[in-house]
Amino acid sequence: MKLYDWQGAPNPRRVLMFLKEKGIQIPVVEAGAKDSTKLSEDYLTSDNQRTVPALELDDGTRIGEAMAICRYLETLHPELPLMGRDPLEGARIDMWERRADMEGIGAVSELFRNSHPAFEGRGLPGCAVHIKQIPELAERGRARMNWFFEKFDSQIGDNPFITGANFTVADITAFCAIDFGRKVCKVKIPNSCVNFTRWYETVRARPSAKR
Repeated sequence: MKLYDWQGAPNPRRVLMFLKEKGIQIPVVEAGAKDSTKLSEDYLTSDNQRTVPALELDDGTRIGEAMAICRYLETLHPELPLMGRDPLEGARIDMWERRADMEGIGAVSELFRNSHPAFEGRGLPGCAVHIKQIPELAERGRARMNWFFEKFDSQIGDNPFITGANFTVADITAFCAIDFGRKVCKVKIPNSCVNFTRWYETVRARPSAKR
């Protein structure tokens, strides 16, 4: 079993944080090209989705998408659960993880893909054809990030984590979204989002957040 990563990309990082939190050790293979702004030709040839992360099993089977990989590994390693301890908790975690993905990862991806010079002609991930950047989508992505902050600030409230007392995959996805946005797109957490800021600093201090 091995995991294909792309150094710096938020989606593979979700799986890497999950592995560290669970204490699971899997060989990690860098799928990026030498210039780091593209996936290598070897990887693109081997993966018809042309995206990362991908978990390759010993028999050659590949599982793509961060949460699909995490779900597979959670089933194999149920100790220290990050996806719920009962049906209701699992449903709430899935709900907020999905929102973090759509509204956090989705927004920062929209901003990054449509503004970074290195991604000219690659406005969407996984496409083999030229997809032009749309500046208006970058602007919308930045606005969406502000809505994301406000919604999650309200959800966190006085709780330590997004769904309550326990750290989960919802926290992992939301953290990877904002950490990428802050470092690469200069996104700033609004001063008014004090709950979100407290939560972010708490998660950033976890060993799993260190790269």
